[in-house]
Amino acid sequence: MSMEKILWEQVQLVRQKSPLVHNITNYVVMNNTANALLAAGASPIMAHAKSEIQEMIGISHSVIINIGTLDEYWSESMILAAKTAHSTGKPWVLDPVGAGATSFRDQVLNQLLPYQPTVIRGNASEIIALAKANTTATKGVDSTAQSNEAVDAARSLVTRYGTIVCISGETDIIIDHQQEIFIKNGHPLMTKVTGLGCSATALIGAFIGIAEDKVMAVAAAMVLIGIAGELAAEESKGPASLQVNLIDQLYTITEQEFFNRLKIERK
Repeated sequence: MSMEKILWEQVQLVRQKSPLVHNITNYVVMNNTANALLAAGASPIMAHAKSEIQEMIGISHSVIINIGTLDEYWSESMILAAKTAHSTGKPWVLDPVGAGATSFRDQVLNQLLPYQPTVIRGNASEIIALAKANTTATKGVDSTAQSNEAVDAARSLVTRYGTIVCISGETDIIIDHQQEIFIKNGHPLMTKVTGLGCSATALIGAFIGIAEDKVMAVAAAMVLIGIAGELAAEESKGPASLQVNLIDQLYTITEQEFFNRLKIERK
C-alpha cells in the first residue's frame, strides 16, 4: 500500500474508532483542542485532578501533556499522568510549550522525559531547548528557529528517550530511529491563531492511540491539520474565520482533497 493510502487509512480509522484522548493541556486552548478532536472523529476529555488521573488514563486510548499554562498543581498531575501512562503502556504525547523560557518549565520537563513520551511535538526552539543542544532562546511559545535547525536536537531526543519527535514549522519534520519524514502542508495564516500547534498535538494523540505504526500516525495527524489549514485559509478573511473554517475542514475533508494536496517526503 502506498504511503498516501496508509495516511488516509489512519484518518478513516480515527473517524471509525473515535479514540478517547485524555488531555492535560493549557486552558488557553482547551475549547479549540476539544473541538479539533471532535471534528476529526475522536473523543476528548480534559481532566487534571490528581485524584482521577490514574482512572482516567485507564479508560483512555492516549494521554496528552501540554505544559502551556503550567503551575505547581498541574505539574504534579502531569508527572503522575506520565508515570501512569509509562507504567501501563499507554501512548502519550509531550508538548513542551515554552521549553527553555524558565527554569520551572525546564525542571518539570526534566521530570517528565524519563517516562519516555511516545511522541514529542514542539516548534524548533522548544525541541532545541528540550535537548539542550544549544542556547537558542524561545520567545514565549513562539519559535525563534526554523524546523530544520532542530534536527540534530530531535535525533538526540530520539536516541536518549526512544521517542518519536515531531518538529513543527513551515516544514514539519518527523524523526524516529529509522526514518525522517518531511511535510510541507499548512498555511502562514495558521500561525496567527493561538493553539493550532496544541491542536496538532492533540490530533497526534488521537491517531497514535489506535495505530500500530506510530510514525505514520504522527504523519497522518500533521498532514490532516496542515491540509485542513490550507483549505480553510482559502475561504477565510483572517485568523478568526480561519479558526472556525479549519474545524469544519477537519470534519468534511475528503479523500480526494487529501490526496490532491498531500506534500510529503520520506528519507
